[in-house]
Amino acid sequence: MDTIVTLPELISATEQEILRLVSDRDVPTSGLYAMCRYHLGLDGSGSSGKRIRPLLGLLTYASIAGDYRQALPGAAAVELGHNFSLVHDDIEDGDRERRHRPTLWAIHGIPQAINAGDLLFTLSRKALHRLTDLGFSDSKVLRLMKLHDDTCLALCEGQYLDIWSSERADPVSVELYFDMIGRKTAALIAASVEAGAVLATDDEHVIARYRAFGWALGIAFQLNDDLLGIWGDPSKTGKAPTDIARHKKTLPLIHGFEHANPGQRERLLAIWQTESPSDAEVAEAVALLETLGSRDFTRDQARRYRDTALAELSAAGIVDAEALNSLRDIIVGVIKA
Repeated sequence: MDTIVTLPELISATEQEILRLVSDRDVPTSGLYAMCRYHLGLDGSGSSGKRIRPLLGLLTYASIAGDYRQALPGAAAVELGHNFSLVHDDIEDGDRERRHRPTLWAIHGIPQAINAGDLLFTLSRKALHRLTDLGFSDSKVLRLMKLHDDTCLALCEGQYLDIWSSERADPVSVELYFDMIGRKTAALIAASVEAGAVLATDDEHVIARYRAFGWALGIAFQLNDDLLGIWGDPSKTGKAPTDIARHKKTLPLIHGFEHANPGQRERLLAIWQTESPSDAEVAEAVALLETLGSRDFTRDQARRYRDTALAELSAAGIVDAEALNSLRDIIVGVIKA
């Protein structure tokens, strides 16, 4: 990058780009845009999240082309697309709180929350229109729109698999779980990185390396989250590890079911099917998973994908050392397995 740019500066620039799209259009609809600003954490009422996905796209662009500013519409599109899925996820999962605040549907009801999510999806596509004004070719903008649509398709498929698996009595296979998180988590992170690379270069080899980096990082990101959901330290994560109590079928549990003997499996299933398991029952399930090697297996997988991401990043041929270090910092900061 031409000058040293901090991650907070990149986040601020992304949020200003987003605010162009979620500012009030007219008085009758101002409440709708206020809902979007609330969910995005842009109204000053709470946390906005880490903005990992747009940061990855901007740093990818900067690592190839230098200045990040030309890539801001793509970063805004990624963040808006991510948040449309979160609004709908909260409704589908029945979650009444996100980032220590009430979710949109908990405040405004399901119909208006669905509508706000739909608006965020539409605005994520409109964000890409400004790339034409910045001088990018029609073919490049069209390529990004196709990438955007393919990614949203994968998100919907992944969410279907997630809901479908949650309705089954037994956990799905490890193989199907990786398929699900590939669509639901890795696809968006890979697309965030790929978008930055597509805008910065026409070298298909470089673009492919960056996408592979983003994909591996996305898988590692989800597996790390699976570990924190059971073994996370609340003083560091800001939330209690509740995946067992909330009956979430993450990799440690799926691995445990596949490797348990009949007695262990029966006990895990009994705790799993208990509507509100006690602290002692949760602790028993966690101990069983540790005995079965499920914690070590998940950690090993997270580290493997993290290392793959780092290797792909090195093979991409980044010329900007500052951007490279920032990307590595994100990997190390997010993936703590």
